[in-house]
Amino acid sequence: MIVLKFGGTSVGSVENFRKVADIVNQVREDRIVVLSAMSGVTNTLVEIAHHLKTGNKERAIFLIESLDRKYREVARDLLPDAAMQEKAYHFLETHNALLNRIASEDFTESSEKEILAQGELVSTQLFHYYLESINVSSELLSALDFMRIDRNGEPDADRIRQNLRKVLQSDSGNRTYITQGYICRNPLNEIDNLRRGGSDYSASLIGAAADARQIQIWTDIDGMHNNDPRYVENTFSVGELSFDEAAELAYFGAKILHPQSIIPAKENNIPVLLKNTFRPDSPGTLIHQGAEVRSIRAVAAKDNITAIKIKSYRMLMAYGFLKNVFEVFEDHKTAIDMITTSEVAVSLTIDDTTKLAQIKKGLKGFGTIEVDSDLSIICIAGDISQNKKGVTASIFNSLKDIPIRMISYGGSNYNLSFLVKTSDKLAVLNLLNEGLFKDLAQRDLAVV
Repeated sequence: MIVLKFGGTSVGSVENFRKVADIVNQVREDRIVVLSAMSGVTNTLVEIAHHLKTGNKERAIFLIESLDRKYREVARDLLPDAAMQEKAYHFLETHNALLNRIASEDFTESSEKEILAQGELVSTQLFHYYLESINVSSELLSALDFMRIDRNGEPDADRIRQNLRKVLQSDSGNRTYITQGYICRNPLNEIDNLRRGGSDYSASLIGAAADARQIQIWTDIDGMHNNDPRYVENTFSVGELSFDEAAELAYFGAKILHPQSIIPAKENNIPVLLKNTFRPDSPGTLIHQGAEVRSIRAVAAKDNITAIKIKSYRMLMAYGFLKNVFEVFEDHKTAIDMITTSEVAVSLTIDDTTKLAQIKKGLKGFGTIEVDSDLSIICIAGDISQNKKGVTASIFNSLKDIPIRMISYGGSNYNLSFLVKTSDKLAVLNLLNEGLFKDLAQRDLAVV
């Protein structure tokens, strides 16, 4: 069994739907195809929900009708014969009626989540119709029948496995299953989701539940790059990564992979292959347990970081101080990215400032509080263990003219992170590319 996940750009047009079908049809074993909503659709659905929430029903209905016209154009151009088109039009009519019904009712949080689920339900149905039209046997599975989260919003892996296996055990042979990423049900059996970017997570959870041989994530990039190609020239695709390296890069800003998606794959030792839908012959990046050890593998950046510094002489020779600080963040369900300490101060970073005012109030009794914003975390991933000589020298030599706000090193053998002003981010990424990867790129050593 292979799980293939395709993102929004991969199903963003009629031509791209056909590219996805070509890729899927080349797989010669059972496969589960996980699709995102078509590119731009989730943003439109978010906008529809926002207008309904704020009482702008007229604008919401206008967007619903615009979306319906878009879908009908795709169905008309994608499906070759009139009978199949009519089948798709009937489905889209039902879908459109559902959105209009939600728009006519009192708006609730459940209404919003039901709206947000519609993009994946439509893309998978249209893809199923297309495979049927080209005489490829497939079965459409609703993720709402097997994907579950618990009361904390976390995936219920045991229930997902049980539910999915019941479905898969009913058939065998060279089968194509199609299902949705992102969407699920909660403990109240309501439609819910794994939050934005959750289609990667869905694919990994499904792969683990199905004991897949491999999980493939298809996007519009040739695998994981050594640096951000949006800001840096002469980047290259990294041939392989360990699970730990990939997890660090995904969390600290590598956009190709959702940060949590690597966890189920790592726990079940399932290789993850990152591929480009538009260049399927490119080798991409293989994430697996046996990746070759290399000192510095890649760089990623995470923006919108806020630093909080708590300075207090009560820390000096005291125990329990950090525990009390961390409890403030726990109380407000806010994760900490980086932390550094001295004898009389602790600095830490967060990327979610929703509860910043409450956090500052909670920390007020501990000492002097300083808050800095417009910061970025730069993550350097690789085999960066502390007992190796010279590993960090090339990093800091590259950045000798850049002011660094914080450094985090030693907590992991696979990550060195530091904090800089976002205004310095582009310079930092380019300096690191020149200082760390120039020789690798020239010698073409980055490919497996």
